[in-house]
Amino acid sequence: MIEHIVLFKWKEGTAPSEIAAVMSGLKALKNKIPEIVDLTCGENFSDRSQGFQHALIVRFRNRKDLELYQPHPAHTEVVQNLIQPILANILAVDYEV
Repeated sequence: MIEHIVLFKWKEGTAPSEIAAVMSGLKALKNKIPEIVDLTCGENFSDRSQGFQHALIVRFRNRKDLELYQPHPAHTEVVQNLIQPILANILAVDYEV
């Protein structure tokens, strides 16, 4: 099993509605990309977050499925149209469990 974790830091002044659209778009990927085993995302509440405000965790069966996810049209649509316009910083980690 592969876990793909992404942390998001939004541009200052980003509207809550824009962040909500990102979260909705990400959650919808679970039903659009068959390689996804599980997907969760939400707002960070830790005081050790170094400014990262939201997180995404996606599980895949194997590395090949992760590789298929990255260029999938549904994923690239969310990234290009919802995430990139409001993104200040991002951190991603992938590991096997």
